[in-house]
Amino acid sequence: MKLVPDISLARLKSGLFWRTFLLLGTLTTVSMTAWIGMISVVQREPQAQQISAQIISVVTITHAALTHSAPELRRELLFDLVSNEGIRIFPLYEDDRIDPPPDNYLMPDIETLVKAKLGHDTRFSARVNGVAGFWVSFKIDDDDYWLMLDRERLRGLTGFQWLGWASLVSLLSLLGAAIISSLINRPLSRLTVAARAIAQGRQPAPLPEKGPIEILEANRSFNQMVDDLKQVESDRAVILAGISHDLRTPLARMQLEVEMANLSDDAREGIQSDIGQMDAIIGQFLDYARPTEASTFTEIDLSGLLTDMAREAMRLPDVTITAQIAPDAHVMGNGTDLRRVLNNLVENARRYGKTPGSDMTELDISCQIKGSLGAKKVVIEVQDHGPGVPTEKIEQMLKPFTRLDTARGQANGAGLGLAIVDRVLLRHGAELQVRNREGGGLAFQISLPAV
Repeated sequence: MKLVPDISLARLKSGLFWRTFLLLGTLTTVSMTAWIGMISVVQREPQAQQISAQIISVVTITHAALTHSAPELRRELLFDLVSNEGIRIFPLYEDDRIDPPPDNYLMPDIETLVKAKLGHDTRFSARVNGVAGFWVSFKIDDDDYWLMLDRERLRGLTGFQWLGWASLVSLLSLLGAAIISSLINRPLSRLTVAARAIAQGRQPAPLPEKGPIEILEANRSFNQMVDDLKQVESDRAVILAGISHDLRTPLARMQLEVEMANLSDDAREGIQSDIGQMDAIIGQFLDYARPTEASTFTEIDLSGLLTDMAREAMRLPDVTITAQIAPDAHVMGNGTDLRRVLNNLVENARRYGKTPGSDMTELDISCQIKGSLGAKKVVIEVQDHGPGVPTEKIEQMLKPFTRLDTARGQANGAGLGLAIVDRVLLRHGAELQVRNREGGGLAFQISLPAV
């Protein structure tokens, strides 16, 4: 059986969705970075000029107002400046605790422009004597003063708002990239699920024939392929069943004629053996052609079925069985077909898996329930102690009408025994692993969903 491998995290990361998302995310990030850089470069000079003009204007007007106002009215003027304009005036002392000016990419340009108008001895600070604000020094006659502005009036001094808006836009862009990637990937995901269903022997639902012309044509072609495969499968089953059924009539006539003919015992036994072999081959054709419909599935006591099968196999003169069967192993399936699978494995081992140096077939049969609640599996293993099969030919032996040239060559059959096993398990959604057993022999492992 060709197994569908588990999709690892590395493969998921290399999938179309993640590739599309990463490409769109990278494009968005690069675009946002370039946009922010462009805004910073283009707006830096005008923004610095605007803020500098505002500072110069406030200092100049305040200086003029204080200089030309009557001394008795200055206290009232200062109160109005604080109340209405948020401007505070403080005397500048040499022992003032002065912090550096605000750390802002515009500050060097602002200092240059302001000093060019107010004088090169103008000082700037972000905090004086522990009071935060935007502080600018100026002179009235020979006295030095501090003018403090609220930072809210100079919003251009910080880039946090730009960073916040840029982060929000980037987040929304990445969310949009994820949605776009999902929409692009959805048709391919449907196609992947449908293809996997075909690989598991199930009939997928028709893909929607709508959307962009490329998706529409791909889905339409896939649906047509599914219908063609279904028709081919049906035709093959009818042909195999018809040929097998028609061949059994002359075989029955030949059997009767052999019984009535005047032949020696050796000749009669040889012909009867040939007829029996042909009848067995025809039976394999019928078993291979017979479909396994999911509608026939019921809950099967696999523990009981394996126990009965092992008991029947022990009656064969050339078979010894060691069985370890867990109780209460139940699966959904067709009991007749699952019994046929197990019987074919036993018969295959009986024919081609005899222990070297003896005429006996030693079989180890085990049944275990593995996994956690909701993901339990019934795992069956059938192992013999025979010569095994070359590793490179294990997959080939599961194909129909295949005969190997080495041991287990199926020289006495049509090459359908293991193909029937593969076909039935595929319809049951089971996993089949075939490997050479350590110490010699072939091991078949079957995993079925538990109920």
